[in-house]
Amino acid sequence: MIARLFFVMSLLFAAPAAADPAFGGGERVSGASFASRSAIVAPNAAAATAHPLATQIALDVMKAGGSAVDAAIAANAMLGLVEPTGNGMGGDMFAIVWDPKTNKLYGYNGSGRSAMGMDLASMRAIAAKGNGLIPSFGVASVTVPGAVDGWYALHGRFGKLPMRRLLEPAASYAETGAPIPQTIAYYWSRNRDRLEKEFAAGRLEEIENARATYWPGGVTPPENSLFKNPDLARTFRLLQRGGRRAFYEGQIARTTDAYMRRIGGGLRYEDFSAHRGAWVEPLCVDYRDGVALCELPPNSQGVAALQMLQILRGFDMKAMGFLTVDSLHAQIEAKRLAFADRAKYYADPDFAAADLGKLTDPAYAASRHALIDMSKAMATPDPGPDVLRTSDTTYLTTADKNGMMVSLIQSNYRGMGSGLVPDGLGFMLQDRGELFSLADGHANVYAPGKRPFQTIVPAFAMKNGAPWLSFGVMGGDMQPQAHVQIILNLVDYGLDLQAAGDAARWRHGGEAEPTSEPFQGIGSVFLENGIPPAVGAELARRGHDVKPADGSFGGYQAIMRGDGIWIAASEMRKDGAADGY
Repeated sequence: MIARLFFVMSLLFAAPAAADPAFGGGERVSGASFASRSAIVAPNAAAATAHPLATQIALDVMKAGGSAVDAAIAANAMLGLVEPTGNGMGGDMFAIVWDPKTNKLYGYNGSGRSAMGMDLASMRAIAAKGNGLIPSFGVASVTVPGAVDGWYALHGRFGKLPMRRLLEPAASYAETGAPIPQTIAYYWSRNRDRLEKEFAAGRLEEIENARATYWPGGVTPPENSLFKNPDLARTFRLLQRGGRRAFYEGQIARTTDAYMRRIGGGLRYEDFSAHRGAWVEPLCVDYRDGVALCELPPNSQGVAALQMLQILRGFDMKAMGFLTVDSLHAQIEAKRLAFADRAKYYADPDFAAADLGKLTDPAYAASRHALIDMSKAMATPDPGPDVLRTSDTTYLTTADKNGMMVSLIQSNYRGMGSGLVPDGLGFMLQDRGELFSLADGHANVYAPGKRPFQTIVPAFAMKNGAPWLSFGVMGGDMQPQAHVQIILNLVDYGLDLQAAGDAARWRHGGEAEPTSEPFQGIGSVFLENGIPPAVGAELARRGHDVKPADGSFGGYQAIMRGDGIWIAASEMRKDGAADGY
């Protein structure tokens, strides 16, 4: 009894120590002390996704003879069921694929377009009823979902197993129940609260379908529970029978058209039937030690990561040191310079093509590098010279025994998306349309049938001309910032694949955006708790607006090519898992 009382009292007296980020943590005997575990090593194939079951499904597909692309499709379909807080077939998808047969890197832009029947004047009239920007939720924010088209496009070029087989695990689990882990359950309840608030304020046209699908009786799935989505299962069965046409030219498109007409939305069957994604050439820039980072061109934001790395190449980042004031200051300033260009120039290239060669030219990077003063934060930077020519998210990666590597990212944009679930389909439509600008002359200004600026970007890195690293970090504007931090951690600071993702991160936000939102001064720098307080204090002294961690630091998955092996990692910020065989 006395021993039990002493134990309870010790917990009470120890409670204040919980403010220390190291409180309660165990210790590793090898590798970085902050790493959550060691990386996975496998000789044949590997997968890393945001849910352990999706990772298992990807490996099962490759064990059955499927390609890495087959595995990625099956995993993504499953994630739409178990992680609807970040993705689903109502959203968009981008991918980078290394194909060992052709010895080439391929890119796919699976982003959808705005409704052809909604013009700029109509969108401005909607925005005028609120804050002057396109609403974050509801019918005005909806664009055509591009993810399913992306699955079939990737499968048509690189698939081995039938699509029916790839969609079966997700369909079956939707019928019988799939496990919901801790972090996803947390975000699920937060999405419910936010969407209910939007509906109560009159900013969301319909919510009964979302309630019935995702929080029946007002209750979201608690952690460690099983979630069933019979409507989504039926939608998967439609795809199994009818393929891509079922989604874009069949029952799913017609159901969505009828739903949007019923609630006053502009998306139509014709918008679905006209949709096609696009194969695009990845853009790569050399960094150092033979490493080249590769990203997809706009309308995605991947070029920002390339610009940041090129600017940082002018510094001796290794000599500056890991998580030091000088290292973080240089990274933050490089981000701010790259994002100034991002705010002005990144848009649908069909409407506002940019000469990306100027943005990624080494001479241009050198001129931007020269603007950085290591003693203080610069004023809000202007974009560079004109380059326009006239005229919450999920990430996964897979690699198979033949050497194919897939870097795939997919999202509904703000958490679950627009709040709108078409009748009986079991998935929510994305709210990517929020990311258009309404300013005359802006590259990203809204237009009918146009793709909005996109935050989601998969990443890939080559080393000495050979495929080396397939990776990504989910999370809005954090993505290119984190891509750069991962590369620095691996190349300059010598961290292993797991520690590179577990390491503390910074995020800068609040400056110019492609939506033409007003500036917020020089923006703010958010620092995770693993960054020493003295570093934050010195950054503040140099003029940065330093804020504490806010949970917006993304979620990382990665696969690295080793000597006859695959090395895979999935970080601790999400519920994901890496594995292989």
